[in-house]
Amino acid sequence: MAMETCVLGGGCFWCLDATFRLVEGVEEVVCGYAGGDDPTPTYEAVCRGETGHAEVVELSYDPEVIGFRELLTIFFTLHDPTTLNRQGNDVGTQYRSAIYTLDEAQERQAREMIAELESDYADPIVTEVRPLDRFYPAESYHQDYFTKNPGNAYCQFVIPPKRHKLVRTFGHRLKG
Repeated sequence: MAMETCVLGGGCFWCLDATFRLVEGVEEVVCGYAGGDDPTPTYEAVCRGETGHAEVVELSYDPEVIGFRELLTIFFTLHDPTTLNRQGNDVGTQYRSAIYTLDEAQERQAREMIAELESDYADPIVTEVRPLDRFYPAESYHQDYFTKNPGNAYCQFVIPPKRHKLVRTFGHRLKG
């Protein structure tokens, strides 16, 4: 099985991490940073908006089980791609909607999907689509954060609604 990779940013990486871990065919989720110019990003610097990086997740997936396009469909369902540098109460460039592509096929599919979805929204889709320069894994305590910190108030407020939406909309695509 040859795994493929994609890098997506849709607000707080804890939210995407907690939801994509449930999706069949997604074998690994790594929280991290991408899209900026700081070669040594830290969570604190990213949160202060000093690095230009977005909070992202790197998904390793089995393309024989789930394709990039279906991952994008889930991605666009789980966040608001029309809010610039914001998801809910999280505000700043680090929370921007972004797809960092690894090849021309991913870039083409991302742009095609945005064009198809544009009429579904009252406001324009502002999702950044550009080639990935480099992915920087986040600090270890961010990985699988929701599982490790189920009592975190922020997580309890934001993640369960996203997971419920995932189950309602893509229940047939979830792991056993």
